[in-house]
Amino acid sequence: MLLFLGFLLPLFYLLYQVVVQEVNDPIKYIYTFTGTCAIIIVFLTISLSLIKKWVNLLKYRKMVGLYAFFYSFLHFLVFFVLDAQFDIEFVIEESIDKPFVYLGMIAFFTLVFMAVTSSRKLFKKYGKYHIFIYVVAVLITIHFVMAQKSLSLEQWGYLALIIILVASKFLQKRKIIKI
Repeated sequence: MLLFLGFLLPLFYLLYQVVVQEVNDPIKYIYTFTGTCAIIIVFLTISLSLIKKWVNLLKYRKMVGLYAFFYSFLHFLVFFVLDAQFDIEFVIEESIDKPFVYLGMIAFFTLVFMAVTSSRKLFKKYGKYHIFIYVVAVLITIHFVMAQKSLSLEQWGYLALIIILVASKFLQKRKIIKI
């Protein structure tokens, strides 16, 4: 229960910032905030399998992954509702014109697939495809860096973290390192 509420704290903070603090550009702020939350939680989801030797939190991985989907869904809604105003043609044009948008869309729809197939029954059949979380992590990192149009210390941090996470998982699978 505590973990459940902990993952909702960023949402309450976002609402506080937008409603009470009245940020200058609320749509951009919500975009960035929900996207950052999604990235961090995707990275956390990946990290759970890497740290299981020291702390086994794998029983929470499904919930953590669903929160990653939740924040990415909010990120998508901001784009579709506030930016595109339900205009599917605009969404398609933006996806074609801006590579970072279609990378984000690919990552989002992959997360949709994983969220839908995370039930016990469907996971037995489709769980092997959940390895695509690593593809999602790479895509959202590139999406984030391209959307910012410049490499700040934060973007370099995300790039370094994704390289470390993916390399660690690869080396763990190849039994080169024991994590």
